Amino acid sequence: MKIGIYPGSFAPITKGHMDIILRASKLVDKLIIALLYNPAKTDMQFSVEDRLHMMHLATSDIGNVIVDSHSGLLVEYIQNKNIDLIIKGIRNSTDFEYEAQMAVINKKLHGNIETIFLLSSPEYTLLSSSVVRELIHFGGNIEEFVPKQIITTLHSLQKY
Repeated sequence: MKIGIYPGSFAPITKGHMDIILRASKLVDKLIIALLYNPAKTDMQFSVEDRLHMMHLATSDIGNVIVDSHSGLLVEYIQNKNIDLIIKGIRNSTDFEYEAQMAVINKKLHGNIETIFLLSSPEYTLLSSSVVRELIHFGGNIEEFVPKQIITTLHSLQKY
């Protein structure tokens, strides 16, 4: 059984994330969507529990997807779960430079792991969770940018 992982902070999950999840779920037998703690991201508006809840809502109809979280190194999680493949979405050259660096580090730490990059679909290349958070903060319409399953939850979590 081929197991893949799509790690991220998902704060919140966007239609761009969903695009990668749907495409990645066709490449593996089981896809773990892993909410990972990233100390470099300090502007988290949603708790881990809120983000997990939204990820469950958004992915519940994809049969081979499992949602989980982890606060340590990605390679530790990969070793514990016998994961074969890291899947990362790439929107632009900045994403590529960062993710390529991480792929090399992960490979050095765990020689058997492979990373594949899926290019974002054109309509999502400029979409990010930070843009969605800003829209939420200022009361903008987010329906075009997030899965419909989480809109009610996002509105209930709005913090001003």
